[in-house]
Amino acid sequence: MSSKPLAADADAPPGARDLLLQTASDIMREGDIVDISLSELSLRSGLNSALVKYYFGNKAGLMKALLDRDMEDIVHAVDALMAKDMSPEARLRRHIGAMVDTYFKTPYLNRLLMRLVRESDAEEAQRIADSHLLPLHRAYDRLIREGVKAGVFRDVDPQLFYFTATGAADRFFSARLVLKHCFDRDTLTEELRDRYRDHCIDFIMAGILAHN
Repeated sequence: MSSKPLAADADAPPGARDLLLQTASDIMREGDIVDISLSELSLRSGLNSALVKYYFGNKAGLMKALLDRDMEDIVHAVDALMAKDMSPEARLRRHIGAMVDTYFKTPYLNRLLMRLVRESDAEEAQRIADSHLLPLHRAYDRLIREGVKAGVFRDVDPQLFYFTATGAADRFFSARLVLKHCFDRDTLTEELRDRYRDHCIDFIMAGILAHN
């Protein structure tokens, strides 16, 4: 695991780039952090730490690539959901559940997003917003308009709804210190995820459904 520079792509084992990203994701999830050490990354992945420079330029580039990987999965999933022949209510219920599942899998995601937007130059911050945030806002805007037209949703602000829904889904899984010190529980189990998924769907839908 020396840091000797790699000269060519042939020196990198197959799947090395994806393995580095997944290992970084695992480290941050398990440690409830939004940073990694390259030495731990090398140890956990079994890969030469020089591959970080080879594939990503530096650790900051690795973090940006991880954000892109995770957020692109979300954007693609939302696009696929919006293409389905479903009622606005059923579509939103499924989306809220999927958000909870996403933050259970990657509880660091929103904190990483905010960190990279804050620490990036204006051009990169705008790229992140254009690629990952605006598509979600447009999807919410369309979904809410369709629900209002169908008479099933109240006419709520899609921008504020974005913060409400993502904040609810994210906060629970990014607050393990609160779980540990207040409730003597800091393990993100599937049972806990399932309970919180049902809870979020019930509460968020109660706030947006039209009251006839």
